[in-house]
Amino acid sequence: MASLNTKPIEAKWQAAWDKAGVFQAKATSDKPKYYVLEMFPYPSGRIHMGHVRNYTMGDVIARYKMSTGHNVLHPMGWDAFGMPAENAAMAIGGHPKEWTYNNIAVMKDQMKPLGLSIDWSREFATCDPEYYGQQQALFIDMLAKELVYRKNAVVNWDPVDMTVLANEQVIDGKGWRSDAPVERRELTQWFFKISDMSGELLSALDDLENWPAKVRLMQANWIGKSRGIEIPFHPTNGDEAISCYSTRPDTMRGASFIAISPEHPMSRKLAESDPKLADFIAECRKMDTTEAAMEKAEKKGIDTGITVRHPIYEGVELPVWVGNFVLMDYGTGAVFGCPAHDQRDLDFARKYDLTVKNAFYMPNEAVEVGDTALVPTKAEQVEYIDHFAGLTSVTSQEGIDATIDYFEANDLGVGQTKYRLRDWGLSRQRYWGCPIPVVHCDDCGVVPEKKENLPIELPDDVSFDIPGNPLDRHPTWRDCNCPSCGKPAQRETDTMDTFVDSSWYFARFTAPRAKTPTDLDEAAYWMNVDQYIGGIEHAILHLLYSRFFARAMRATGHLPQGTEEPFDALFTQGMVTHEIYQTRDEKGRPVYHLPEDVSDGKVTATGETLEIIPSAKMSKSKKNVVDPISIIESYGADTARWFVLSDSPPERDVEWTAAGAEATFKHLSRVLRISTEIAEGKDTGSDDLALARLTHRAVHDVTMGVESFGFNASIAKLYGFTNALAKSKATAAARAESMRTLAQLMAPITPHLAEEIWSMLGGEGLILQAPWPTPDPAMLVDDNVTMPIQVNGKRRAEISVPKDMPKEEIEKLALADDAVVKSLAGGQPKKIIVVPGRIVNVVV
Repeated sequence: MASLNTKPIEAKWQAAWDKAGVFQAKATSDKPKYYVLEMFPYPSGRIHMGHVRNYTMGDVIARYKMSTGHNVLHPMGWDAFGMPAENAAMAIGGHPKEWTYNNIAVMKDQMKPLGLSIDWSREFATCDPEYYGQQQALFIDMLAKELVYRKNAVVNWDPVDMTVLANEQVIDGKGWRSDAPVERRELTQWFFKISDMSGELLSALDDLENWPAKVRLMQANWIGKSRGIEIPFHPTNGDEAISCYSTRPDTMRGASFIAISPEHPMSRKLAESDPKLADFIAECRKMDTTEAAMEKAEKKGIDTGITVRHPIYEGVELPVWVGNFVLMDYGTGAVFGCPAHDQRDLDFARKYDLTVKNAFYMPNEAVEVGDTALVPTKAEQVEYIDHFAGLTSVTSQEGIDATIDYFEANDLGVGQTKYRLRDWGLSRQRYWGCPIPVVHCDDCGVVPEKKENLPIELPDDVSFDIPGNPLDRHPTWRDCNCPSCGKPAQRETDTMDTFVDSSWYFARFTAPRAKTPTDLDEAAYWMNVDQYIGGIEHAILHLLYSRFFARAMRATGHLPQGTEEPFDALFTQGMVTHEIYQTRDEKGRPVYHLPEDVSDGKVTATGETLEIIPSAKMSKSKKNVVDPISIIESYGADTARWFVLSDSPPERDVEWTAAGAEATFKHLSRVLRISTEIAEGKDTGSDDLALARLTHRAVHDVTMGVESFGFNASIAKLYGFTNALAKSKATAAARAESMRTLAQLMAPITPHLAEEIWSMLGGEGLILQAPWPTPDPAMLVDDNVTMPIQVNGKRRAEISVPKDMPKEEIEKLALADDAVVKSLAGGQPKKIIVVPGRIVNVVV
């Protein structure tokens, strides 16, 4: 009996694929192209089962598309810059470069045994000078097109990583990597002009039909389009007007104060002579400025003593406050407060005893506001007061539109569309990143480096014994000559946000050795990415930035005109989880334990009582990372690949269990045994037609599953087809043909075993290069019907019969069934009831 000895089988077929060069993609084929890409990994040191699941999904699609006659590009690289390498250098000594490249070598060695259909000839790491040198060239071209610029700005400062963070990298007020509370500081920074593309980035979401609706909604909300009006409020002392942007000008009657941002030019000017205000601004800079956090934070303010005139009501003056709830980087950094119709404004007004005045009522309910603001939805009807009293029983949105028209007609304001999306700050105060290729010259100002001098490589001789950026204190690297005038100058010591590295790598894969950022002919052939796979946690950061970069690269001539989006289809996969247990140490900190370390609800070694944490995301800190290499050593790569796709839909989390891996291995071993028996060439019957119908149905169902990313559904069909094939009563030739088809259907998921079976049963060439089977529609029409047989109301068996079989013949078949004969125990039935096409009831 055949035993599944995975090591020689996997080594044999991986060597065959390498020898044939089947995964090396060339843009010269007459086949239709297909570019499949998974988000490339950070080289943390070891792969985990989450990596296995992610890259197996992409591999299934790549192999399937190869079999369906496509010219497939399936590359791999490494997202290699970033703080973890610097942190490792500080913690254990050594150099970030050495740490990174060692980890890449380890992880590549771990990925190879999986048998992924990757074109390794296109491999690169973003820390390769050949890669980031082209990124520097791209930066210079974007600078020339005014897609990147430099300015003073209040930025998010991570005090642990000691670097600036983009707004998107602040999660719940904390740094996305360090988890430290973020501070606000004013620094001179470089920015990408992503906000100029807000409208295009938003409207184009409607065309991304093959992206998850959730991702499109998340990006739409982040871009945040709003229609409103900008209204100048003139100070009573004659100073320059304060401009306020509002999406609710219909509430103007209820305006009772103006609130300006702590970073507003007026606030900062006043703070120069007001220590109390200066302290307040400093306090505000420590706040979490995310929308959710500001919603929860206590609303505080300082009265400036300045008043402005109401734009409609003569003689009405509004006090100007500095409010901790107003952001400078949205609208104009100033708002008018209408407490009656905004809960935030109402809380602020009650706290500081400001006027509360209705602008409208709900129909037939002229009720003054108490502790809860009157905030109708835009679809609800309202009745306005005074200037807008003619607007009765109109929706709130109709009132907004009418008041915008009123303000514009009377030269009181200008209607505007604004977006919440802010420009992307890319400067980072760290070493291990792509150097920004500009020079600061006393005479010439900021000068881009000459392209012939690229790449501006990072120096190797740096130390991390002092906090901060080592480039700041590296004179032989920092000090240089101006590319324009030749006089002494200094290099920019900030490096680029690592999200820049991952925002264009998909384009570089089309020609990774090109002497320019891209080769336009190769990019025109391969772009766009047909299928992109990665986690939904990148919906706003990486995916939005990549969409911006595709447009920027088109504008700078590095992607062909007509390249609107980088990724035609997007799939967001779930995580691999693992049940774990925890106890607490003497300080109350969690201590984690795997199931094999416990028994009867206690830690085996210590007897401590456990707290279960079901389905926790795998992480090194929780000590629940399953090592794929040990799984491959024990069960083989195909077992790992099959299991991570089998138990749940790929967009959902899957829980790793040792029992599940063992069951998968047993099933694959059974498949090999069945194929070995079939290879012996023995007939088991003559019902070839029934087996053919089962085979064509399996081809149809498995194909539908793969096409729709329903890998678990495909695997369920493969289980069923395997069982049916094992029981089939057909000729040896028919069984061999069906077994070869089973191998083809399994090949994208378990490629090594499939190749072995294909070869054993006389398949020509590599199964990878064999055409994907197609079902015959006529064979999918089933002329038979399956009818359950009940004996005294209990189901005992089932029979498959032609739909038009007479009742008498059905009765004979039912009574001849072994299970029914056993149930009758030699007796005779009192009655047999046949419901055609439905059921057979035998009454004893």
